[in-house]
Amino acid sequence: MSELLSSSPADTRAFAAELARKADPGDIVTLDGDLGAGKTEFAKGFAEGLALPYPEDVVSPTFSLMQIHEGGRLPMYHFDVYRLEDASEAEEIGIDEYLFGEGVCLIEWASRIREILPGERITAVTIERVPGRGEEDRRITIRRPDDHEDIGD
Repeated sequence: MSELLSSSPADTRAFAAELARKADPGDIVTLDGDLGAGKTEFAKGFAEGLALPYPEDVVSPTFSLMQIHEGGRLPMYHFDVYRLEDASEAEEIGIDEYLFGEGVCLIEWASRIREILPGERITAVTIERVPGRGEEDRRITIRRPDDHEDIGD
């Protein structure tokens, strides 16, 4: 487990870019955090690390459920499953095609579909505001598959 302190959106993007540079096809990164915690900034940084064109255009796919970003080192499949009732809805939209695809999946609110995620390939990222610190300060916790057994709780 790694714990990083970000003091700005630029720091958050830089941490995410570093993680993305180490990503392999089929990796899954889950993003958890309250609304406004910085998940979208993290996704933009991840896109930068994958050398995707126009990383600043990455937005949360809250209403579209998924966005595909291609043209870099690996494709990035960005999901926001907050609006799904259960994992069967994710299966209905064909999430398996991407979970076992050639790119990297970023999944916001992944705990909603935890039972269908291949745990051995997940890196869990939690972004939290830091009480008593500045408005932009965040604690970013990164857990890799070998750090724990139950990702997404």
